[in-house]
Amino acid sequence: MQFSEVLGQQDLKNRLVQGVKNGRVSHAQMWLGNSGYGGLPLALAYCQYLFCENPGESDSCGSCSSCQKVKKLQHPDLHFAFPVVLSEGDISDKFYGDWRTRIFENPYFDLNQWTLTIDEKGRKPIIGNHESQNILKKLRLTSFEGGYKIMLIWMAEEMNETAANKLLKILEEPPEKTVFLLLVDNADKILTTIMSRTQLVKIPQINHTSISAKLIHDYGLHMSDADSVAFMSDGSWISAYELASSGARNTDSRDLFVEGFRAAYKKDVIEMMNWANSLAALSREEQKGFLKYGLHLFRQSLLFSYTNEKLTRLSREEMDFVRNFSRFVTGNNFEDLYGLFSQSHYFVDRNANPKILFTDLIFQVMKLIHLA
Repeated sequence: MQFSEVLGQQDLKNRLVQGVKNGRVSHAQMWLGNSGYGGLPLALAYCQYLFCENPGESDSCGSCSSCQKVKKLQHPDLHFAFPVVLSEGDISDKFYGDWRTRIFENPYFDLNQWTLTIDEKGRKPIIGNHESQNILKKLRLTSFEGGYKIMLIWMAEEMNETAANKLLKILEEPPEKTVFLLLVDNADKILTTIMSRTQLVKIPQINHTSISAKLIHDYGLHMSDADSVAFMSDGSWISAYELASSGARNTDSRDLFVEGFRAAYKKDVIEMMNWANSLAALSREEQKGFLKYGLHLFRQSLLFSYTNEKLTRLSREEMDFVRNFSRFVTGNNFEDLYGLFSQSHYFVDRNANPKILFTDLIFQVMKLIHLA
């Protein structure tokens, strides 16, 4: 993978490339950031640049033998470790075929998505003791191609304590030209002894302009819908992809939102029941998309009320709506409205009866908006 294939993150790409050019490649790096920000594709592009036989000013050449091997995830000096379900296999090597397939399909995925790829029961995966022994064994070998040896540990916070402790010495004193890349979502779960031995690289959110442009290109979204999804995603391509794939356009969700709140404000029971039936008739993914959109509007309405547009992240059409709607979302009811939609999203995900669920939701909304 080349840097040009990674969404956004131009400043970080430039820093990584400049570090290689200046010979500042730390032997142990911790890359910290939400999986949706693109840590894995960035790390793959970085590895390709390190291995590249003819690196350019800003990217690997993409055509040399080393680049082709990294692209196919077949470079002999590029090693991976990642969480696995121990009852299905104790080390990453046993799941490497699934790993390659998952990356080739889409390198933007999180731990939950990976878990469901390797185990339909969704059991918790970890990086265990046998994995750390396997890592040490691989890194004792001489580099096959005479350059770097790279060990990329994805979701490194899922290492159990015993496994993490076994790696402390090699992290502090690695073999020559060995690079550890530890990709981490949650630094709070990492041992302080591991933290102290690694150089921190923070992965920021993807800028909304890059996400919006990709949504327009890949999904043919209208600019206003693309901007809205980009703002809702909070800089995560995983979230943006899920929202764009839900099948519900934000204009549709906004229309449903307006209809429901108008009926609830008027306390028109017939309109409220019709609204609940309309929501119940949608697919589950469309229902989840609507509820996520509602959560987005609640957050932005509260921000609008307290900051007068300064911190809001809305498309032009949404801003016009929120200017009028924000007076119905205040400190008196925000927490309850937000909790109501969050809980409804949870229940939809677990196949709750949609007619009962959305009927209850709209009557709860009726009570809450009159508390504003």
